[in-house]
Amino acid sequence: MNLYKIAKTVVSFIVYPLYRIRVIGKKNVPKTGPVIICSNHISNLDPPVVGITSPRDIYFMAKGELFEKPFLGKLLTGIHAFPVKRGMGDRNALRKGLKILENGNTLGLFPEGSRSKTGELGEPLAGAGFFALRSNAAIVPCAIIGPYKPGKKLTVIYGEPMNMEAYRAAKKSAKETAEAIMTEIKILMDHYHSQHASLDK
Repeated sequence: MNLYKIAKTVVSFIVYPLYRIRVIGKKNVPKTGPVIICSNHISNLDPPVVGITSPRDIYFMAKGELFEKPFLGKLLTGIHAFPVKRGMGDRNALRKGLKILENGNTLGLFPEGSRSKTGELGEPLAGAGFFALRSNAAIVPCAIIGPYKPGKKLTVIYGEPMNMEAYRAAKKSAKETAEAIMTEIKILMDHYHSQHASLDK
C-alpha cells in the first residue's frame, strides 16, 4: 500500500465519524480520464476531505514554503501534493498541473485561492479557468457544506461534469471560465443547503 492510500485510510477513519460526513454525487466523478475537481474553500481541512470523499486519487497544489522542510516536503509529495508559489502565476506549477491532466489523473483546485472566513463564495482566480480551457479534463464542481464542528454533519456534493467546448468555441477567458465554474458550485450549495440544515437538526 502506498503512502497516499495509507494517508487516505487513516484520515477517513478519523474524519468521517468526527464530522459525520455525507457524500452526494460521487458517481458524477468520471472513473477514467483527466478530471479537475473544483471546490469551494471554507477550511484548511477541505483538501483532505475532498481527498477522502473522491473516488479518484487527487493531486493538490500546496504552498511552496511547505516543501522547504525536508520531511514535510517528502510527505506532501507522497500524498500527491506539488508546490505552487503565491498566486496562480507560477509557470512551473501550471506546467505540472497540465502534465498531471495529460497523464489522465485528477487535479483538485479551489478556484477562490484562499479560504472564505464567512462561508460565502469569494471571487475566483483565473487558474481554474486556465486548466479547464487548456486541458481535455472533465470539470466536476464540488460543494462542501459545513460547518467543521465535531458532531455536526458535513456534506460534500459532486455535481455533473461541465462541458467546456462551448467556452472554448466562444473564446471565453480563463477568468470568465473560472466564474462559470464558481456559478456551478454556488448552484450546488444553494440546492443542498436547506437539505443539509434539516439533516443536522
